[in-house]
Amino acid sequence: MTRTVIESKTKTVVIGFDEPFAVIGERINPTGRKKLAAELELGDFSTVERDAIEQVACGANILDINSGAVFSNKMAEDPRYADNNFVEPPLMRDLIARVQAIVDVPLCIDSSVPDALEAGLEMAEGRPLLNSVTGEEERLERVLPLVKKYNVPVVAIANDDTGISEDPEVRFAVAKRIVERAADFGIPAHDIVVDPLVMPIGAMRTAGQQVFTLVRRLRDELGRQHHLRRVQRLVRPATAPRDQRRLSADGDWRGHDIGDYEPCAIAGNGGHPCGQPAHEPRPRWREVDRL
Repeated sequence: MTRTVIESKTKTVVIGFDEPFAVIGERINPTGRKKLAAELELGDFSTVERDAIEQVACGANILDINSGAVFSNKMAEDPRYADNNFVEPPLMRDLIARVQAIVDVPLCIDSSVPDALEAGLEMAEGRPLLNSVTGEEERLERVLPLVKKYNVPVVAIANDDTGISEDPEVRFAVAKRIVERAADFGIPAHDIVVDPLVMPIGAMRTAGQQVFTLVRRLRDELGRQHHLRRVQRLVRPATAPRDQRRLSADGDWRGHDIGDYEPCAIAGNGGHPCGQPAHEPRPRWREVDRL
């Protein structure tokens, strides 16, 4: 079996079918987190630092760093802040510098802006995971050269300019095209980590069967690539046992998702699953979309 190696300055994580399950924590993402975006706009990284420490304490092997912030106040003063190509590269550098200073796990550099990806690659110590490349030709031409230049693995998301197809055959074809284009750049197969885009069972009853078929084809036909799978898309949170659920601000019991560490009070525990003290709950419970 091939293995994908991701490294920080002092730690190594190996992704492979015969390796332990690797958890990627994705709390450090200002997209949809207005409070975090507002803090970052003011140069306040305290939430980022807390999220980094908590995710590692709760078992994250890799931390995803996403720089997709909207700086509303600065935008009103300077129109350049309306452009993510202006905002994200320096923010990515700051985020990675802060996180690397307090935790030692490998990083996953996450942005839709190629210049922000490169800024992160320049700052990161070790061998980070790049997130991500899709099947659009423009994206392939911008991201794959970075993968080759910095000798890092990359997440290949199985969608293109037509969007995310519900047809697993289409998603397979997109993944195959990405792998073939990566080979054109001299990128080895073991550095391609395929995200086959698991569809929610609530929206598509055959989604579970489809993903097993798709993953098998990716493994057997595309040279043993590894796969990222969004586990919570397969299991609806409300089906969790009551003692593993938590109470949201509106009084509903919700399934605990390791991608979201607050509120922390789990029935019968009173703190994190990892034993950390309970934090003040957030004003609203929010389901995190991915690990």
